Amino acid sequence: MTTTTASARPGERTVGKNSPGAARGPRRRTGRIRRIGLPYLLLLPALALELLVHLVPMVIGIVMSFKELTQFYIRDWSLAPWTGVDNYRMSVDFDAPVGQALLDSFLITCAFTILSVGLCWFLGTAAAVCMQDTFRGRGLLRALFLVPYALPVYAAVITWAFMFQHDNGLVNHVLHDQLGLTDKPSFWLIGDNSFIALLVVSVWKGWPFAFLIVMAGLQNIPRDLYEAAALDGAGVWQQIRRITLPSLRPVNQVLVLVLFLWTFNDFNTPYVLFGKAAPAAADLISIHIYQSSFVTWNFGAGSAMSVLLLLFLLVVTGVYLLLTSRGRRSTHV
Repeated sequence: MTTTTASARPGERTVGKNSPGAARGPRRRTGRIRRIGLPYLLLLPALALELLVHLVPMVIGIVMSFKELTQFYIRDWSLAPWTGVDNYRMSVDFDAPVGQALLDSFLITCAFTILSVGLCWFLGTAAAVCMQDTFRGRGLLRALFLVPYALPVYAAVITWAFMFQHDNGLVNHVLHDQLGLTDKPSFWLIGDNSFIALLVVSVWKGWPFAFLIVMAGLQNIPRDLYEAAALDGAGVWQQIRRITLPSLRPVNQVLVLVLFLWTFNDFNTPYVLFGKAAPAAADLISIHIYQSSFVTWNFGAGSAMSVLLLLFLLVVTGVYLLLTSRGRRSTHV
């Protein structure tokens, strides 16, 4: 039995329904759809977790900031009266006690962040540069430098809390008993010295991260540049200033931003070191917001402070990225 088909024009090729070429087109479209949809399918778990862990609580916190949510409405916070922007107005009223306390905490956090990020970057960069030359025991030293970063935060900070004890702490034992640098044992976890103690712990556990990132960035700098500079008579400091630091600029831009965000939002270190009530000299804004929310039971004001902190960090991050991007474009031009 023969089948007839419509007459084809000269030069055209007719394809039957049962021929392999007829099914090749749908198969190609199906494969293309699978290739395009596979990345989105793999991203679905991460997007779901991001939605549940970050975005949904963020939206709830923003809604709570417009409510007078106190301990009287903990059982059903949706019944809390709507106050509008009163919580924000109270937080930024620096003549009132609440606003003044928030401003003091913000200034302390800024000073702490600048010192901690600067010291972490300086120590990490100096250690990474020193570890570039090959010498016996370099691998062991690199591993030892990363120990503070590898330790769990709670274990490391609790250890420091014991070391800063007034009567039997190791710090007072070394400074006062062994070296005689102080007239009497100092109080490190209360008073003005608490800021120094917090800064020491933050730098101790933060500089290995800077060391790791800078050390990875140094691997991409060709050794030929240093050899050519040495032949031209450039010393070590000139090589660092003319070759190392300019080559590490993209790495340092990301490193400084990450260290800033981590340090400014740091809650674990002061909480484990001082407890729920941090001294006035070490009252970081993260602890201050925690006290406003979970100690005084004013969740509306604490949510407003959190939103203000988020807006501040977004503005600073946006300005920083804008300035660094302009700097990169100017160097390429």
